[in-house]
Amino acid sequence: MKKSKSTRKNHPGNKRGKFDKRANKPVEKKPQGMTGEKAPEKAARKEFSKEQVAEESLNQIEGRNPVIEALKSEHPINKILIDSGDKKGSVVKIVGMAKDKGVMVKYVDRKKLDEISATRNHQGVIAEIAAYETVELEDLLEKTKNKEPFFLILDEIMDPHNLGSMIRTANASGVDGIIIPKRRSVGLTVSVAKVAQGALEHVPVAKVPNIAQTMERLKEEGLWMVGADMKGEQVHYEANLLGPIALIIGGEGKGLSELTKKKCDFMVRLPMEGAIASLNASVAGAILMYEVLRQRKLKEV
Repeated sequence: MKKSKSTRKNHPGNKRGKFDKRANKPVEKKPQGMTGEKAPEKAARKEFSKEQVAEESLNQIEGRNPVIEALKSEHPINKILIDSGDKKGSVVKIVGMAKDKGVMVKYVDRKKLDEISATRNHQGVIAEIAAYETVELEDLLEKTKNKEPFFLILDEIMDPHNLGSMIRTANASGVDGIIIPKRRSVGLTVSVAKVAQGALEHVPVAKVPNIAQTMERLKEEGLWMVGADMKGEQVHYEANLLGPIALIIGGEGKGLSELTKKKCDFMVRLPMEGAIASLNASVAGAILMYEVLRQRKLKEV
């Protein structure tokens, strides 16, 4: 017998959509826009994503002509990423201008450029710009010639939040200057400046071509090179960190390079009592910077 329209309307499967025959009950339909997380959380995640894209667009200049104009205007540029499959036309001009100005050029796969592009119109060229200009190593030495210098050397820090955090702590703990490598390091981007929260106005940062050679240069000026390593021979608060000193903090994950370790006068470690074997680079750096400040304050008493 044919069922009436009213019978079909009143079927439980029509009230909430699908009907689970095995459980003999309607399948409960989730509110639209929810996939295992609350709607407000999903909305917040979307807003964060938009903010991240906007922040990235502030950190870089995309497209051939915009990058050429940035090079002409002397705008501080950390590095230029170029599609590895494109080495003709205006790209040749960009590479030549970058070389003349000492700006690093890195050839990458086009997919990489597509991933980081905020405009989706990069034309195979993206320049990572600097929010602040760096200084020369000799500028740091000149600034501290009448005092005992306290420098922070960062060996291949790649996370802008780590760099920004350490710049802020450096200012608070009395660091006279920070030294970072020209290659394999995040530059002074807008993201870094944002985390530093104004500290870049007060802490000069020098970019050097070679960390090991820079350490030798600082030794000539009488500075002690103190590296941070989990296998260091001394616990940080037992080591003598007085006098002219440079603290060397390694990059995320791998820490100090073997060559950098060899250039250190001695190594210090942080005591670790828990299950985690190491600390975030910016946290470890903060502890060591404040230990130098603590010892200097005690000497003044």
